[in-house]
Amino acid sequence: MQKEKTILFLHGFYASGQCVPAVALREAFEKRANVLTPDLPLHPHDAIRLIRDICDKEKPDVLVGNSCGSFYAQMISPIVGIPALLGNPHFKMSDFLRERIGNHQYKSPRADGKQDFTIDEQLISEFEELEAHQFDCCNIYNKDRVWGLFGEEDTLAHFEPLFLKHYMNSHHFPGGHTPTAEQFKTWYCPLIEKLLLDYPITEDRVNDFHASRK
Repeated sequence: MQKEKTILFLHGFYASGQCVPAVALREAFEKRANVLTPDLPLHPHDAIRLIRDICDKEKPDVLVGNSCGSFYAQMISPIVGIPALLGNPHFKMSDFLRERIGNHQYKSPRADGKQDFTIDEQLISEFEELEAHQFDCCNIYNKDRVWGLFGEEDTLAHFEPLFLKHYMNSHHFPGGHTPTAEQFKTWYCPLIEKLLLDYPITEDRVNDFHASRK
């Protein structure tokens, strides 16, 4: 029996596992795949640890990110050998946060019920630390396995040129930084399906990945 596909979605900074793109993804792949949409911790090192733990336990077939979630997906994909779709990746989260120091609320409900959070210099420094090394693990193996999807009306992140310095496949959709449910289903989901089809997780692929890391 063929293994059920697993998709791991990583939400943006102000979002949660119940944000519009996450819900749209679960709806689109209902009965076709196991879709994981966890709430990510505020602090980036905690978020990375959680994502790595999920990858180790659940063995996802593809990573899908949006904004800050794409920042994480890009770093983790080459480490774990899983293809990724980066929606509107924000590769300079420290700049984004520096303009927003203070108290905030998440824009979608969190499982723990905690909706308030604070952006401070410590948090900014933590993101800066990761940004300095975010492309260190890029390699030939995953150069064509990490795809970018960029909104033509995105006013927050403009990192396609930086993305193309490291990866080959860039796509566009007629939307803003956070896609609507309809945009997600129309533009994100077909690319997710193609990644699942083109780069299935197999024993041979795992062996090739490990060989490329030596």
